Amino acid sequence: MVSRVIPVDVFDLVIFGATGDLARRKILPGLYRRFLAGQMPDDSRIIGAARADLTNDAFCEQVRAAITEFVPKDRQDPAVIDAFLARLAYVPIDATGTNGWAALKALMRPNVVRAFYFSVAPSLFGDIASRLHDHGIADAWSRIVVEKPFGRDLASARALNAALAQHFSEAQIYRIDHYLGKETVQNLMAVRFANILFEPLWKAEYVDHVQITVAETVGVNGRGAYYDKSGAMRDMVQNHMMQLLCLIAMEPPYHFDPDAVRDEKLKVIRALKPVQPEDIVRGQYGAGSGDKGYVAHSENPASKTESYIALKVNVSNWRWQGVPFYLRTGKRLRARASEIAITFKQPPHAIFDDAKGWRENVLVIRLQPNEGMNLMVMIKEPGPGGMRLMQVPLDMSFAAVLGDEAEETPDAYERLIMDVIRGNQTLFMRGDEVEAAWAWTDPIIEGWEARGDKPQTYDPGSSGPEDALMLMHRDGRRWREIKE
Repeated sequence: MVSRVIPVDVFDLVIFGATGDLARRKILPGLYRRFLAGQMPDDSRIIGAARADLTNDAFCEQVRAAITEFVPKDRQDPAVIDAFLARLAYVPIDATGTNGWAALKALMRPNVVRAFYFSVAPSLFGDIASRLHDHGIADAWSRIVVEKPFGRDLASARALNAALAQHFSEAQIYRIDHYLGKETVQNLMAVRFANILFEPLWKAEYVDHVQITVAETVGVNGRGAYYDKSGAMRDMVQNHMMQLLCLIAMEPPYHFDPDAVRDEKLKVIRALKPVQPEDIVRGQYGAGSGDKGYVAHSENPASKTESYIALKVNVSNWRWQGVPFYLRTGKRLRARASEIAITFKQPPHAIFDDAKGWRENVLVIRLQPNEGMNLMVMIKEPGPGGMRLMQVPLDMSFAAVLGDEAEETPDAYERLIMDVIRGNQTLFMRGDEVEAAWAWTDPIIEGWEARGDKPQTYDPGSSGPEDALMLMHRDGRRWREIKE
């Protein structure tokens, strides 16, 4: 199997916040990998823009250090790195003032794709959008990329949308969610809509329930002050996990077209029922294993912010009526693992005597680590002595199937930035989609704040609060084990 690398058009990409952590860890190393793969035309350019008063050479040395740290050693070709750095430029700029904008405009070339990546705090989105317009730097064909958090509630999301809409059309705005750039997430759409095998079973008649898990082993140390103003609901559920839920629950679009796909995702969000208090479990990790707990990391002894949340969610439409979606995400859990598990119902009639040996059929989509899918099916246990059943996986690990090509698969940011250059918005959130997600999320947060609910303390390295287990047990179900 040979992967195809399809070059994009020549572009000028301006990264605001180019000296920040996201640019250093993800954006710039990712662009180097695309250059190494031959996807970036030689005469494309990347322009860093930030407050730091750096020369071009000093910026290039920062990028070289980032490539050295975050790109695998076997992908670091000194000659290619030098060629990549030769396509970089840097402009010290004041996002809220006048300094640097004339210099940035002077670097812009006619007749190439212009893209502007806002790798900055959302409070600066409006200022940057305004100055790009006022200084004539962005034109009608330019694209802007905005990072999450896109608001912290419905009102702020609407304000951000309005600020950007003053100068850019919806077709120019790319709200990035890196989860949608993951290979396995896109394969979820391929599995559903390119194979007749699953789609007839993808409904309430055959699906018992769905579990979506995003578990992390790290805490919030180093970003505790920021995280304490958001929490797991705002940081993960409202965006990443909502997108995963939509891809599972959406109807087939009429075509793999940006607005057709996003129309169907929007219908799912609008069909979500309000979540009842008894269907929500919130937790905070405590101290343990020589590490401080959440309260110490957040530097807020009175914090009621959740580092863990589990929800039982229902989609009120014909396809999913009566099928619960269980969502959970948390920090300082047992293992780093992200997966979607679709559990199918039992056969309507058991013909084998070994009923105790029966296990559900489960389609598991692993997002990280070890991206891939497996389908748990029942077979006869080998050997004589009657029909005894056992469950085995039909496994499709990307590493096993693709071999070395699995290592060369672009990561989420690489793929999504190239989609921006192509002008393909399929994997980016639309403004009305973001607002609909906040309209569903806000009452949940307002509810626990009004009740004064406190998150339960859970042990670091565990699976989360005990009440999260009860959320499933009362329905006669169990969470899947969190493991890598």
